[in-house]
Order: sequence, then C-alpha cells, then structure tokens
Amino acid sequence: MPSGNWSMPASVNSAAPRAPLETEGGFAVYVHWPFCQSKCPYCDFNSHVVANIDQARWARALVRELEHMRSLSGPRRVRSVFFGGGTPSLMLPETVEAVLSKIAMLWTMEEGAEITLEANPTSVEADRFRGYGAAGVNRLSLGVQSLDDAELKFLGRLHSAEEALRAIALARETFPRLSFDLIYARPGQTAEKWEKELRAALAHAADHLSLYQLTIEPETAFARLYEKGSFTLPEDEEAADMYALTGEVCAEAGLSAYEVSNYAAPGAESRHNLVYWRYGDYAGAGPGAHGRITAGGKRLATRARRLPGDWIDSVEREGHGVEAMEDIAPAEQGDEMMLMGLRLAEGVSLARYARLTGSEISSARLEALAADNLLAVKDGIVRATPEGRMLLDAVLARLLA
Repeated sequence: MPSGNWSMPASVNSAAPRAPLETEGGFAVYVHWPFCQSKCPYCDFNSHVVANIDQARWARALVRELEHMRSLSGPRRVRSVFFGGGTPSLMLPETVEAVLSKIAMLWTMEEGAEITLEANPTSVEADRFRGYGAAGVNRLSLGVQSLDDAELKFLGRLHSAEEALRAIALARETFPRLSFDLIYARPGQTAEKWEKELRAALAHAADHLSLYQLTIEPETAFARLYEKGSFTLPEDEEAADMYALTGEVCAEAGLSAYEVSNYAAPGAESRHNLVYWRYGDYAGAGPGAHGRITAGGKRLATRARRLPGDWIDSVEREGHGVEAMEDIAPAEQGDEMMLMGLRLAEGVSLARYARLTGSEISSARLEALAADNLLAVKDGIVRATPEGRMLLDAVLARLLA
C-alpha cells in the first residue's frame, strides 16, 4: 500500500448520496485505543505502555479523525461500534461518550446497534463498567485468558482468576451482552485440563466466548523465549484435539462455532466481527486502524499511522492520521472476501465472489478440495469443513492460487 502524502480520489469528493449507502455485509466503526498498563508477552497488537494520557486531547483527536472518515464514507447506517486496543477500559467513560456522540452525529445508528468495548478484568477497570454502560456501551468483551492464577502469570496478565470472576459477574449485571476470551493450547496443557477449565468458564459465561489457541507471533516476548527453548507448545495433533473438544463442549452448552475461534448462542454472534467476516465496510479511527470503505463506486483500503505520537500529531496538523489509502482491485477483493468468509460456518456466496471479481472460482479447485473433505459446496455457498477450518491457510492457498 503506498504511503506518505496522498490526495483524496476525485470520486470520493463527489456529492454524497442523500440516503445512506447500503453495502453487503453492513457498515461498522472501529475505534483503536493503543494504550496498555503492560505489554502481554504473546501480544503483537498495536499497543503501547504510557503512564500519563491526556484523555481530552485523545478524545478530540479521535472525533476529528471520525469526521474525516465520514467525508470518505458519506452517509451510512452503523451496525456496530467497537472500541479495541490496547486496553480501551483505560479510557474514561467521558472519552467513550464523546466518541459515541460524534459517531451518532456523523452517521445514522441502526436501531439496537451493537456497541462493544474491550476490557481487562482488573478491579480498577471494573469500577468503570457502569460509566461505560451509561455512555452507551451495550456489550463488553473481557480479556480473561485463563481461570488459573499460575497461567495468568505466565501470560503476563495483571488480574487474578478471582478478579476475573468478579468482573464477569459485574459485567453480566451491567451490560445486556457479554463475551470473554480464553487462550488454550498453552505449554503443558492437556485436553483434560483444558476441558476442565472450559467447563468452569461456561458456568460463568453469558452467550458468547472467544477461544483462541496460543500462537507465537513474531517480535513478541514469547517469540524470543520460544526460540531459546524456554517453553514448548502442545504438538499439532494435541492442539487439534483441543480444538475439536472445544467445539463439542461449547455445543453441549448451546454455543455453536459460528467462526473458527468464536462460539455463541443463536442471535448472540458478534455483529461487529460479522461485518468484517462478511466483507462489509468499516471505518477505522485511531493509531494503526485499518478501514474498508466503498466510495464513488470503488472500495478503498485505509491505514492510519501506527505510533500514537505520530498519529495524534498528524490528526492535529492535517485533520486525520491516515498514512495510506488505495483502491482495492477486484481480484484482491475476492481474495479478501474468501479469506474472511471461510472462517464463518455460514460460508461465502460464490455469486457474490463473481460479482466482485468479474470471474468465477475454478470448479476443478472446488471439486478437489471437496474431495479432500476440506470444502463443501451447496446451493451456491462454499464452506470450510471442520477439517478445512483447521487448515484454512492451506485451503486458501489451493483455492486462490
């Protein structure tokens, strides 16, 4: 993606339609808060440990970049807003309220729009829950990660298992919807240990869980320790058994695997993430935020400056922190849609792929992958099988080669 100075395409500057543009997959707004109390050793997200944050200054900057995003998108109907990070529960409720008020002014909010904020379950952050609810947040996503104190220490988390359970209980009282994350396939973890922990978590869960296998991301503290042999992860076969077990145990509790790592009761799926996975449009504001916006008959990819200081200086100087924007070619749109959509149990429309790209996926490739029990095609919808979802990178490489 080209970087540096750029000018807005003429098509985007054209008069905006009077009615909100509707695109397949919907429209969402993502707001990135890049600050954390500490950096988790497994994390490769754009997060930074900063002691003193001028919340009023950051609220003004986020609002200003959202105004810029509205100039790109034109009038839209917002299905969801997501405060991600970093640790958004370090934001003051007043900061959250200022951002949500501006979003409601810039675009049309769908009735019952989902508004999610990621939070850590420390006592200090839990004290802000009611303030977030009053500001308009109606869904909390808690970074629990484990219900074992020793494992939490290994993962670099600042909360205890007891604090996590208290935060879950408070969140259930405060917000209409709640999700929390757990990480499994940790060093020394067996399927039996994971099943015990998962069943304990389900006893406290509401209607949504995000359950991720521990992966070693480049340039993280865990990557350096792993390379030194400081710890090992379960073998691939063991991890695959844990993945299959996860689906079975969650299904018993009424939470189906609607996406590779996400489990929900019917109707409780994350609407925000569904916009991504269904290849909808989204505006991103904040350091390092990405966006996909349909404008002037084209689909644009935006990317903001990654470092918080660079981003906020750019916003105050230029009105936005976007460092790169480009048209996404039709073939690339098709690849992106498959990359996202095959994560979903509902699959991807082959007709939509053809509309986006102007071409059809090779039937020979589809048939070969179906013969290997990695994909299934029915009624014009292609889906990854359970086996295919565990090997999705390899499936996509064969499908889109």
